[in-house]
Amino acid sequence: MITFLKFLFAMFLSFLPGLLGLFFAPISTGQNAWYNTLNHSVLTPEGWVFSAVWTVLYFLIGMALFFIMQKTNTNNRYDKTTAYILFAINIVFNFLWSFAFFGAQLPEVALVILTALLITAIFMARAFFRISHLSFWLVVPYIIWLMFAFYLNGMILYLN
Repeated sequence: MITFLKFLFAMFLSFLPGLLGLFFAPISTGQNAWYNTLNHSVLTPEGWVFSAVWTVLYFLIGMALFFIMQKTNTNNRYDKTTAYILFAINIVFNFLWSFAFFGAQLPEVALVILTALLITAIFMARAFFRISHLSFWLVVPYIIWLMFAFYLNGMILYLN
């Protein structure tokens, strides 16, 4: 039962920025007219792709966190503490990006936050690697997507 509760907690934490970000994200019905009027990169996917990708990524991040939580034979308690702190910082930056980009409509601030998000994701992956190689590999798609998001955010700044 404890294992299942850890799993639910890890999933809740990983999906939290996405759930909170829904307050700011553009809805396909056009509620965010500002976003719809922006010039986008030709590589910008359809809206449903973002939803599908983020759902998978949040699940993978949650699984990575769950495996870190389950690992009991780590060399150093400091490693797990570092991993948890970096995960928490990453979750905060993830939410702040949605707020800055969609809520405050400040893509330049969002790009700065995205830079911090990408850096913390890389450090988080490195911290995860010390504890669980599988957790590291579960975070890699997230880092790749963040690099693509950086490109998309940068192109919006460039094109507008």
